Amino acid sequence: MSTQTDAAVDSSKQESKRILTGIKPTGIPHLGNYVGAIRPAIQSIQDSNDEAFFFLADYHGIIGCYDPAVIHESTKIIAATWIACGLDPERVTFYRQSDVPEIPELAWILNCSCAKGLMNRAHAYKAAVDINTEKADVDPDQGINMGLFGYPVLMAADILMFNATHVPVGRDQVQHIEMARDIAGTFNHRYKPLFTLPSAVVDEDIPLLTGLDGRKMSKSYGNTIPLFGEPNPQVSPEKQMYKAIMKIVTNSQLPAEPKDPDDSALFEIYKAFATPAEIIDMRDQYAAGIGWGDAKQALFDKINSEIAPFRARYEALMANPKELEEILQMGAEKARRHSRKQLDKTRRAIGIRPLAKLK
Repeated sequence: MSTQTDAAVDSSKQESKRILTGIKPTGIPHLGNYVGAIRPAIQSIQDSNDEAFFFLADYHGIIGCYDPAVIHESTKIIAATWIACGLDPERVTFYRQSDVPEIPELAWILNCSCAKGLMNRAHAYKAAVDINTEKADVDPDQGINMGLFGYPVLMAADILMFNATHVPVGRDQVQHIEMARDIAGTFNHRYKPLFTLPSAVVDEDIPLLTGLDGRKMSKSYGNTIPLFGEPNPQVSPEKQMYKAIMKIVTNSQLPAEPKDPDDSALFEIYKAFATPAEIIDMRDQYAAGIGWGDAKQALFDKINSEIAPFRARYEALMANPKELEEILQMGAEKARRHSRKQLDKTRRAIGIRPLAKLK
């Protein structure tokens, strides 16, 4: 592949940044999502002049979720969560993936120049195949749909459509950014240098929170602390958070016994919300033998002091889906100002263009 072509579009050689973040609407946001993705993403653009694109990846959501009600409700909940937590739709481009039809069209074009062997190496696909090959008389591709197999190409289209230069991801998603670079490079070399080669941004300092049972906080484990609570009019979101924190597993040490803060899920979560001075003070309290009940109360108070101011806005948005829809449509129109132009350039590059000008 031409070094000159790569250099012309490599994001590492650009001073200005265009950041893109996708959020898959397949569940209810929890504390781990807030600490690991929502809060750092919003903070990163508040004092920056970088362009930022945030989207609800609903087409990605249907790869493994076949319940239309879950996709629909989760889209509303996640959109309301990001706005309530401080995402400014005037400052960024905030849109729903399915409202930008140019993205799936670009995905098809990229599919046609993407090597199948590249997709064979995708971690998610390989993991699914490995599970099948461990079983007797089972086809290696049993239960694997084309959405899962081609997921990296759609993700590449999400990124390349807007020529994003920097894509914040977890370490498990770095491979997809590398694939997007490969796909972009192949197209640029074969046709025309239209696509920026994106860079993955992995923040090693972002904590991965432990859940209620001591494992990583994940909805697949059912051990999460919902950010704004499960939809349940009988129990307030604040009460739900309190009850969840009180369920966090601790050891059998009694009050007054010195405790190791570095071996405590409570302390780990506390650190994600506290100041350096508060962390030092809490370490001293652990050494002095704070009771687990008091430690849980301190954790709840600390989290609630940060989350409580967002709840009113969240509940107002959930009660007024029309406002949310207007915000998403405004973002879709902003996104399509870019995507229409980029797709037109792409189509012309591959030979799909008018045969002649018409009067």
